[in-house]
Amino acid sequence: MTVFFIGAGPGDPELITVKGQRLVRTCPVILYAGSLVPQAVLGGNVARKIVNTADLDLDTIVALLAEAHAKGQDVARVHSGDPSLYGAIGEQIRRLRSLGIPYQIVPGVTATAACAAALGVELTLPDVSQTLILTRYARKTSMPEGEQLADLARHRASMAIHLGVRHLARIVEELMPHYGSDCPVAVIYRASWPDEEKLTGTLADIVGKVQATDIERTALILVGRVLDADHFADSTLYSKEG
Repeated sequence: MTVFFIGAGPGDPELITVKGQRLVRTCPVILYAGSLVPQAVLGGNVARKIVNTADLDLDTIVALLAEAHAKGQDVARVHSGDPSLYGAIGEQIRRLRSLGIPYQIVPGVTATAACAAALGVELTLPDVSQTLILTRYARKTSMPEGEQLADLARHRASMAIHLGVRHLARIVEELMPHYGSDCPVAVIYRASWPDEEKLTGTLADIVGKVQATDIERTALILVGRVLDADHFADSTLYSKEG
């Protein structure tokens, strides 16, 4: 048997990959990440056991995986977005390796990609930013040396900040010296879900706009000049001079 770490995508059930959907429908055991994975993703399956792991600790989750392994059952371990990004699969993988249980990772559409799609923008533009930084705001989780937000902001690259909307004022304070107060920023709540919300502005006014809403979690922050694409030149990819 195999444990498949499957990226369910950002929320829209049609944004799971074909492979991911096939595995979710055919694996006899499904462990999924609670409210982060819509029930529609789990539809049409033949699973004999479906477990919401939202309230389970690591030992309990691994015990369920080991139980399925002992029975020769494949497991769809379903995470939101792409499981390799803030999916907490590293510790699960280490346990599986120590137990000799095989696994595979099935990539998924990231929240960042869904947010860019919701905004209708490209995150990499010639002469503006050819780099995208995916990071998170450090609160409970410590950040390695050199990866504090201010360190990353010095590059002035396009940036996607996870798990930070509750600390937006502090984030803006750290970004402002590097990006400038007029730098475009967007806060996207539950991208691709039916209740998706998009707030756009600049570093100067985004805090007030978010404070006027009930958005406190499940939102991603995008920062960068690429969000104002109308004022930049075309790439050379499709130029006649090519």
